[in-house]
Amino acid sequence: MDIEKILAERAKEIDQIIERWIPRKYDRKSMEFTFGPARWQYNIEAANKAIADPIWDMLDRGGKRWRPTLFLLIAEALGADIEKLKDFVIIPEVVHNGTLLIDDIEDRGELRRGKPCTYKIFGIDIAVNAGNIMYYLPLLTLMKNRDRFPQDRILKAYEIYSQEMINIGLGQATDIAWHNGMANADTLTEDEYLQMCAYKTGTLARMSAKIAATLAGADDKTVEALGRFVEAIGVAFQIQDDVLSLSGGVFAERKGVGDDITEGKRSLPVIYTLQVANQADRKRLLEILNMHTRDSKLIEEAIAIIHKYGSVEKAKQKARELVKSAWADVEKLLPASNAKTNIKAFADFLIERKI
Repeated sequence: MDIEKILAERAKEIDQIIERWIPRKYDRKSMEFTFGPARWQYNIEAANKAIADPIWDMLDRGGKRWRPTLFLLIAEALGADIEKLKDFVIIPEVVHNGTLLIDDIEDRGELRRGKPCTYKIFGIDIAVNAGNIMYYLPLLTLMKNRDRFPQDRILKAYEIYSQEMINIGLGQATDIAWHNGMANADTLTEDEYLQMCAYKTGTLARMSAKIAATLAGADDKTVEALGRFVEAIGVAFQIQDDVLSLSGGVFAERKGVGDDITEGKRSLPVIYTLQVANQADRKRLLEILNMHTRDSKLIEEAIAIIHKYGSVEKAKQKARELVKSAWADVEKLLPASNAKTNIKAFADFLIERKI
């Protein structure tokens, strides 16, 4: 099964759906659709320069679009009318890209998907505001479609969205605290890391699955089980990001070689290393992480320490275990179908990918 082909095919359709809700260029009609009638007069150029342009600059850089693809696979596996649910795929995808705009500022990033970060091109003020509005623009899909679904489903979808947006704030706050050396950053446990990821990276995956299942009419047990499964995929996806950033190749080149070391991130391979390294290696790794350096020799030294203790392979194995365990819980809830098969293959792909 060619998962990359499925993702590429879905990505084109997903971008077309996003464009229906967030135009590349606002005009009077789309302004009124999005913001309501103006009491006085809109400055449409401002909306294009400070909202549409930075948003589409980010979206046009690509990305796997795996969260909305998984949304559609889950809805299909539950026997839902896919055409009726397609508009909602923009919720996790647009919010995700909004978090990237903000995340790059917080991490002082240089590159995102092979290009300068949005704030480097448009300025911090525009990037912050564009990122923030991307948290809310996708809610137009719920607002404009509320009469097409039972009201309890729409209300549940709003509740899921609200709770997950609260959760993602905690996940990001925790990650920021750690790479700034705050809290117990030097003595973190695996469980603390996994919980951070469940809120930072697992949140939007979980949101996608739970909203898809809710709008498809699934019962609460199925909604929660699918949420836990896709959360595990999200956490495993983050672990694979950690692994790839320490392994070179195309992924590291596109994100920025050694960025996680520069940011001082307490990734899972770092945590594993700090737990078992000898005193000299542990001290040196912490020194380099706390420098937030861009010196390539220092970054290579830190990566070598991490690889020395087998921490990268251990992290990869943890990702596999998470997805395997979560799938065992949800497999019996889904009837046999091509969509179910694709969901499992999809999860395996995300934790074995090279980019």
